[in-house]
Amino acid sequence: MKPPKTYNTYFLAVIATVGGMLFGFDISSMSAIIGTAQYTDYFNDPHGIIQGAIGSALAAGSVVGALFAGPLSDRISRRDSIFVACLFWLVGTAVQVACTGYGMLIAGRIINGICVGITSSQVPVYLAEIARKEKRGSIIVIQQLAIEWGILFMYFIGYGCSFIAGPASFRTAWGIQFVPAVCLMIGIPFLPRSPRWLAKVGRTKAAISTLAKIQAHGDIHDPLVVAEWEEITSILAAERQGQQGWRRFLQNGMWRRTFAGMSVQAWQQLSGANVMTYYVVYVFQMAGLSGNIGLISSGVQYALFIIFTALTFFFIDRTGRRPLLIYGALGMGTCMFVVGGLLGNYGAYVPHGVGGNLNVVISVTGPAAHTVIAFSYLLVIVYALTLAPVAWVYAAEVWSLETRATGMALASIANWLFNFAIGLFIPPAFHNISWKTFVIFGLLCFGAAVQAFLTYPETAGKSLEEIEVMFSKGGPKPWETKPGESLLDRKIEAVKEGKGRGSVVEVASDHEI
Repeated sequence: MKPPKTYNTYFLAVIATVGGMLFGFDISSMSAIIGTAQYTDYFNDPHGIIQGAIGSALAAGSVVGALFAGPLSDRISRRDSIFVACLFWLVGTAVQVACTGYGMLIAGRIINGICVGITSSQVPVYLAEIARKEKRGSIIVIQQLAIEWGILFMYFIGYGCSFIAGPASFRTAWGIQFVPAVCLMIGIPFLPRSPRWLAKVGRTKAAISTLAKIQAHGDIHDPLVVAEWEEITSILAAERQGQQGWRRFLQNGMWRRTFAGMSVQAWQQLSGANVMTYYVVYVFQMAGLSGNIGLISSGVQYALFIIFTALTFFFIDRTGRRPLLIYGALGMGTCMFVVGGLLGNYGAYVPHGVGGNLNVVISVTGPAAHTVIAFSYLLVIVYALTLAPVAWVYAAEVWSLETRATGMALASIANWLFNFAIGLFIPPAFHNISWKTFVIFGLLCFGAAVQAFLTYPETAGKSLEEIEVMFSKGGPKPWETKPGESLLDRKIEAVKEGKGRGSVVEVASDHEI
């Protein structure tokens, strides 16, 4: 017997985004552990390139997962690809729990990364394809919130486990990662497949039914359903007459969307956010916070992350994507310059490492230390309000139906490649150039703001099919675009007035999909 399906968009998003929670769990499974004596003693105080390899192993596996996520999603559906990803997570977690050295730990994190590479690319695709245009941003924000809740939960689980003596401390924390994956696997059969994926593979009746149940309580004659189905089928028919294969991501103006989707994900990492998500313990050690106080202070920034990302749920579809990307990058760059400037001017060099930690070789005290902590928190707040959620939203929106699964996978690959590189770079950078690390990230943030202004058209309030026109050769200049003003709204009115197709059935009969 098939399990019953639920069609409430928010409920669908809550279940699907547990995949994001897995990502958050894995981030904190390291950040809460790396500062404990149990971890440093067992793994012989890993630092520099070794700690960088451990931290970046997840990203390396995520690149692998994202590489085949697109073809997998196109073949078995967005929903079922997420289920397959969970199987990798169970194996990777088992390897981490059983590890006897940092080699096994790295291997386990790589396998977990394959799961994260699939879920991080296909969950946003699934959400984008089921959400109404005016709610799409807030729906995809739930993915980022799930990541952050995963970070917070796992961080304090790790903190609690830090009071357990010996290797059982980190093994217990890592073993708890089984729980969200099993919950997700139980929930996935209750989710419907994306109506756009169903249309793509020719399952017209199921596509129409699912679209109507999600958008109009099952009424296939609702004007929104009729207008949206007409857009889906028209665009899909046009796409299939165009370029096929990998060349379609570069030809006929498609390179603009490929560049936008991949670059916005790259900038999310090049902004230096990983300094605070992976290595905030090190930053606070520079400012004199260590032990339980340092761990709790780090946990506070994860709580701030959640609170301020939750706020974007209420305004992301009104303010639009462009302002958040531009001003967010400028704000983060300013915070990076302040932290780097304070550490450079008031920091003292500690050649043997603060508290013996060779990854932290600079220390600052007094008012300068308090300011470093304050601007570290402010950087997290700005990131949570802007680049953290918006980069995932924007990258999921820019692709056409035929290219969306593989396109979002390409965007995720850009994210994970830079995530891997930066995760590998930060520990040795802290050791070798210390405060200059923050200055480099500050410059990159300002670069992100410039590119967002020049190349990212506004996508908020527009249908996925309409966004294709905005990236076409004759589309508007990015800085001239605004949220809303959707052509789909006009089509809905035309249907209501009897000028459009009478029903979704008539639309379906005119298009071979």
